[in-house]
Amino acid sequence: MAKQIFINLAVKDPQKSMNFYSALGFTNNPQFSDDNGKCMVWSENIYVMIMTHEKFASFATKPIANTKSHLAGLFSLSVDSLDEVNSMLENGLKAGGTEPHDMRSNDFMQLRSIEDFDGHTWEIFHLDMSKFPTEQPKV
Repeated sequence: MAKQIFINLAVKDPQKSMNFYSALGFTNNPQFSDDNGKCMVWSENIYVMIMTHEKFASFATKPIANTKSHLAGLFSLSVDSLDEVNSMLENGLKAGGTEPHDMRSNDFMQLRSIEDFDGHTWEIFHLDMSKFPTEQPKV
């Protein structure tokens, strides 16, 4: 069995959040979804579990962070082109997400960030390895 990553997020409204993540390009796996949580698939091995606070708390050993005012983590998704970065962000914004800052860019990477309804922050980026420096600067 291949190794998999499950990112678990506490959300106020799983259905509303499912619609947001669907707009970003995730698909729902109904086999692992119910009224209290939705399994959103990014790729064959990467899943985001969006759960009500009550369901999330049943797994947690610490209080749930208020991600509207505090950053609990940055989740980054790579895509194949700058056009895909922009398309995903525009779809997410139309679905109710917010963009906390302008695009960040350098010679080899373009990155935009989006927050979902609960403040979970996602970075969508394109990395052009052909422009990546082959030698690192000496420190």
